[in-house]
Amino acid sequence: MNVQHILINDSNPEHRELSIYRTGTVNRIRLQDKTYTTYSSLAMDSHDYAAFFHYGMAEALNKLPFLSESNNGLDSWDEAFLHNSRLELMNGIIDECTASINPENKEIILLGWQDQPLRTAYFRDIDPARFLAFIVDLKQFVEESKAQGCDLEFML
Repeated sequence: MNVQHILINDSNPEHRELSIYRTGTVNRIRLQDKTYTTYSSLAMDSHDYAAFFHYGMAEALNKLPFLSESNNGLDSWDEAFLHNSRLELMNGIIDECTASINPENKEIILLGWQDQPLRTAYFRDIDPARFLAFIVDLKQFVEESKAQGCDLEFML
């Protein structure tokens, strides 16, 4: 059984066109606004997106009451909202998740696979130090959102 292995390369435009190549955004909003307004955004590149799920961050954060159209909470390929009153708890859960991440332990993770038209497995390098730098930015974004009375919208 022949399986093609592809290590995702962010510099390769063909890889960026793959459906397995995912990015996200966290938006600062106010759920009570009459019109949708984004006050600020934090981009999540494909590396940090993959690491966010690999390290169980999305799953752990689903202890919080996210609102989503699919009712799946915080999930891939979805939009989810978190009320300002839960942002402090969010940062606590992030701290719990990141406590076990070894910044020296780089990994190659399986993102997904397909059987047709060719059997292909898609992989990604994960640099935990790089992901932890993103988490510092995310936590600051969450703190600023809380201070400004804003809620969060996750576009994953």
